[in-house]
This record gives sequence, structure tokens and C-alpha cells, in this order.
Amino acid sequence: MVQTLYTELDDALFSKLENIKLLVCDVDGVFSDGRIYLGNDGEELKAFHTRDGYGVKALVKHGVSVAVITGRRSTIVENRMKSLNVEHIIQGEENKADALCNLLKHLNLTADHVATVGDDMPDTGMFQHATVKIAVHDAHPLVAQQANWITTLPGGFGAVREISDTILQAKNIENAIFGASV
Repeated sequence: MVQTLYTELDDALFSKLENIKLLVCDVDGVFSDGRIYLGNDGEELKAFHTRDGYGVKALVKHGVSVAVITGRRSTIVENRMKSLNVEHIIQGEENKADALCNLLKHLNLTADHVATVGDDMPDTGMFQHATVKIAVHDAHPLVAQQANWITTLPGGFGAVREISDTILQAKNIENAIFGASV
């Protein structure tokens, strides 16, 4: 077992993180707590954790691409991900497995270089195209059963940062992170 900043991980799983070139995340329930706030005039609000943003920017700075694949369409998501330098923002995609497969072809990557993160059943399709399958701490039980890593933190409360930090730790560059939290 390897002691990470957050928990112990199996040696084999931790060694796979060193080769990750692409982290693919769902949005609702992973970057947010899964709740959608709707105002009387149809205004939609979501809360994002600044630590997750810092982790994403750190990954991108150190050569790990980040993508989001979500079933909903939201200007909020578009704006937030662009502010974090997320290059691949795929919204309104019900078949996340196909979306990820197409992205991997476009990027010329194989599953050996991919980690995916989800919280609910639509996200499990992405697991077949990833070597590291991650469920956030508060994921649906059927998602957790299919994952090979369950974060210690819940979605929307630093789970993405936990993943980012652990990937950087596996690459032995966790102490090389500087910059502002976003």
C-alpha cells in the first residue's frame, strides 16, 4: 500500500496514476455536490469548490489534460471549465462511453493513460475506456462497486482536488505546485 496525502492506495493502482495523461470527469456530483439551484425566473446556480479548481489547474500545468463529459448543457459549466483551462468540454452527451471513445481517438490515447471520475450510473460507461475508474465518496453504490478507487471526499467538496493531488504525487511532482486558488 502507498500512503497518499488522503488515504492508502494499492501499489498497482498508484503506479497506474503515474501514466495518466487525461483525467475525465462528470460535472454534477463530481465538481459540484450534485444539487442544482433554480430561481423563480429559471436562473440556474451551481457551487464549485476552489480547491478542485486549483487541482485542475495544477494538472494542466504539469501536462495532464482534463476533460468533462456531462449529460446536461450549462453556460455555468462552460465558463467554469474555461476558467480552469479545461480543453475538452463535452456537454449534453447522454452516451458518455461513446463521447469518451471519440475523444480518445481524437487525442490518440488508450485507456492505459486515462482516469475517469463519476458519481452516478451514466458515468460508468466511461469506466470501460479507463485504467483508473474513480467514484467520489458519495457516489451511488453501483458506481462505487465498479470503481477501483473511491475518494475520501464527496463530490463538490474537494474530491477532484484529492484526485489531482494523488496523480501529481504518483508523478512525484506534488510539491511543485504554485499559483492562486480559483
